[in-house]
Amino acid sequence: MKTFAKCALAATIAAAVLAFSAFAAYFAVTNDVKLDTNKLINYGQSITFYDTDGNKIDSSSLIGNRSSVGIKDLPDHVKNAFIASEDRKFYSHGGLDVMRMLKAAYKNISSLSFKEGASTISQQLIKNTHLSNDKTIVRKLKEIRLAGQLEKKYSKDEILEMYLNTIYFGHSCYGLQSAARFYFDTDAEQLTLAQGAALAGLLSSPNNYSPFKNAEKCLQRRDIVLENMLKCELITQNEYNDARSQPLGAVAGGNTRKRGDYIRAVTEELEELNLNCYTDLAGCSVYTYMTDELQDFIENLAFENDSAVIITDSENGVCAYTNTAGGIMRQPGSAIKPLLVYAPAIEEKKIHTFTKIVDERANFGGYSPENHDKKYHGAVTVQESLAKSYNIPAVKILNGLTVARAAEYAKKLNVTLDEEDKNLSLALGGMKHGTTLKALCDGYTTFRRNGMYSPSRFIKKITDKNGNVIYCAPENKRRVFCEGTCSLMNEMLMQTAKNGTAKKLKNISFDIAAKTGTVGDESGNTDAYAIGYTAQNTIAVWTGDKNNKKYQISGGGICCQKLKEIAEKIYKDKKPAKLDVASGTKVIEIDRGDYQADGRIVLADGIAPKLNKLQVKCLKNNIPTQKSDKFSHPAIKKPTIIVDKSTVSIVLCKTYYYSYLIKRNNNVVYDGEYLPQFRETLADGIYNYSVTPYYSFGGKKYFGKTERLGNIIIGSSTPSQLPPPITRGDWFN
Repeated sequence: MKTFAKCALAATIAAAVLAFSAFAAYFAVTNDVKLDTNKLINYGQSITFYDTDGNKIDSSSLIGNRSSVGIKDLPDHVKNAFIASEDRKFYSHGGLDVMRMLKAAYKNISSLSFKEGASTISQQLIKNTHLSNDKTIVRKLKEIRLAGQLEKKYSKDEILEMYLNTIYFGHSCYGLQSAARFYFDTDAEQLTLAQGAALAGLLSSPNNYSPFKNAEKCLQRRDIVLENMLKCELITQNEYNDARSQPLGAVAGGNTRKRGDYIRAVTEELEELNLNCYTDLAGCSVYTYMTDELQDFIENLAFENDSAVIITDSENGVCAYTNTAGGIMRQPGSAIKPLLVYAPAIEEKKIHTFTKIVDERANFGGYSPENHDKKYHGAVTVQESLAKSYNIPAVKILNGLTVARAAEYAKKLNVTLDEEDKNLSLALGGMKHGTTLKALCDGYTTFRRNGMYSPSRFIKKITDKNGNVIYCAPENKRRVFCEGTCSLMNEMLMQTAKNGTAKKLKNISFDIAAKTGTVGDESGNTDAYAIGYTAQNTIAVWTGDKNNKKYQISGGGICCQKLKEIAEKIYKDKKPAKLDVASGTKVIEIDRGDYQADGRIVLADGIAPKLNKLQVKCLKNNIPTQKSDKFSHPAIKKPTIIVDKSTVSIVLCKTYYYSYLIKRNNNVVYDGEYLPQFRETLADGIYNYSVTPYYSFGGKKYFGKTERLGNIIIGSSTPSQLPPPITRGDWFN
């Protein structure tokens, strides 16, 4: 017992020493921490946006000019949504929820991480206004000390009011009033139960739960908040049922203002930078790539339906952007063909631009694609099939490339594919969720940048409230295609703009490459695209209906027309440089005869006549290895010999370039150009003929294989009757 008592006493002393040390450390670390009232009530911090020339964007104040909201003016259901979501014991604790903290500490220690949080509303307010976002013990101790000071100085309603006026809701919205106006185009005092719950649901991750980026996730979070309110008995079952049945209803009220679409896209990009919205972004300046004159121009383009336009510059910065559909993902139609079919197949050396593909009825395991004109066009080149946007050749190419390989290129180009998308209909843009216009724009930009992909950016740099640069747009380049593939794609898409589906651009006086896409059926179309680029800019245009209503629209129609107007606006004073159509390629000569006859691609014989050579362009590392020798080693089918009484006729193979050497009994009887039939009359006797083709070049004759035609007999015997062999017993009869 004495031993046990000694151990117990030692443990008690150790615990006391540990506790005293902890308290001493706590007070030592937090001794100089003071509550700053100005930080709690300074609601004027905002983000200011500038265009590419450093001029303040007109609508930069649409979020910055916000007002505070009084707690007494808010409906109870709005206040309760934040209480249920963030701090259920807010009105009963003294700034700390000890039990939550202990549970969170246990989970963090168990997982060796700081994933679990237990901050009260008071702690969150302190962290957001006084401290950094670092997950350290020192920061946590300071937060606890300040939260205690806060609780002593202010009432619970005052703390909640300050919290709601400073909390960040995403899209550069600081405070509940700003968020209410931006997300629902209303004042905070007018928020419904469903709207208040949706805003409360944003707080844990505004970027992930934004209704304009992830509407489904936002709806799920709203419903979780409503469930928490019901569990806390802050709403009735009927109120819960009614609110849960409401649609999300986010309308982005801020977007109705000038430059609203561009600012919204900028703020979405801001969310992805993982900068602290309280210590880094509050009061910061955001410098964008926006060209004010061009932005104004596209905002005033007339579309009858929903529309979107994105234009990137030589640095791959977005210099102009509008989107009335809210940036949703759409089916890309044939606009995806260059990115996931043609360019990858060229890169993988599956095709040349001049490869012939038979456009015919085809069945791929039950999948039978059709062309938009419901016709078949026979043997067409890759160039023609792309320019005219034929579907069957595109599917054939993808089948040869393999869907798996195309999916690898999609990943490189940041085009997200669902598992259900990985089939041959991908060649025609068949995708479950679709893709964004920005992703398509970035993909086409890869061609004008010699195969180097990088995502386009809205933000050039950010400076904090003191003028220090805290962010610069990164390059983030990666090679997707070789230079040669891009040169060939540039050339093919320039032809598409001259005589293909984008031919509305044919009268443009500078190099422009383009492709169109249309999604729909005989009853109408839901989406139309035109994407074009020069050596300096990429322009992507979409029109359609976000609710999938059908209209008589097409990529080659209204979209191409708008693309043309934009391009002419950009280059009204100075034409762009020419597109690169040569780097990484080589001009070769192939045998025209073989190519025209059956599409065979073989290098032309070096001594072939000019008319039998066809100049084509291919990748430097994909030059055909087989070479024709039809002129250096002429070859013909064995001629037919006909005997009619004393007349011998030899029917020669039809050639345009060969000459013939005909011998009878080893004596030359004809030496000259092709003639359909050689004929001569002979005396009785036995004869043999041979025919040798040859080609003359540079004063030299290139002889081919001699064809021997066998013996013939002129006279009383028929040609088939030959002298009897002496081995026969009656040879003398």
